[in-house]
Amino acid sequence: MLNRIILIGRTTRDPELRYTPAGVAVTQFTLAVDRPFTSQSGEKEADFIPVVTWRQLAETCANYLRKGRLVAVEGRIQVRNYENNEGKRVYVTEVIADNVRFLESANRGSVSTNEGTSNGRGSQSNNQDPFADDGKPIDISDDDLPF
Repeated sequence: MLNRIILIGRTTRDPELRYTPAGVAVTQFTLAVDRPFTSQSGEKEADFIPVVTWRQLAETCANYLRKGRLVAVEGRIQVRNYENNEGKRVYVTEVIADNVRFLESANRGSVSTNEGTSNGRGSQSNNQDPFADDGKPIDISDDDLPF
């Protein structure tokens, strides 16, 4: 049996960090994942999927994720239920993430999985193409190609 999910989407709000009575960090946020088709009226639709992270991953998400950030989430689907104040059984389906990858930097310019690291190009902005000003052909021999 297998319960594995991979999602790519944007956070709908800043993550909410809490601690259990035992001191374990837990973060909740919602991921908006576009559907691969449009509605009959031509509008894009999305699913809004609740995500839960635990321990160190929860603290990292709380510190670095913000509303609107593009992320990839790997984890498993969990369905839990509880009885609300009115005595009615409520079912909750959520993704328990064990890996969250930040797919863009805070300034939304480039793909990055390491927050706060330099791109190795001095003061050059992360939004710029590092090869844009070169204009020279790239010399690649047939021996360099893997096929």
